[in-house]
Amino acid sequence: MSAMQRRIHRDHSERKTTFVVSQDVQPILDWNKALRSERQKSDWGRHVASVPNVIINRWLQEEWARGNTTIQLGDAEFMQMVRKKLRDPEWAYLRTG
Repeated sequence: MSAMQRRIHRDHSERKTTFVVSQDVQPILDWNKALRSERQKSDWGRHVASVPNVIINRWLQEEWARGNTTIQLGDAEFMQMVRKKLRDPEWAYLRTG
């Protein structure tokens, strides 16, 4: 996976600070597309998706903004949220099968 880049932008005139996190996700999306074209031989250990870190970060921030501050990376609630997101057609490009 490509590294996430972090930048801080300061607007002194408006006294505002913005934190920007970015990542080159194209290699991950290309990999997902390549895996979708390959036949997977079994359901056990099946590669379901590759989700860029910036997307995981976004999903967590959306949950926290909704007031769900107990969700944590990797816990059961988080995994349920990821499964739900990956079933959504909007995120189909992250799936590998």
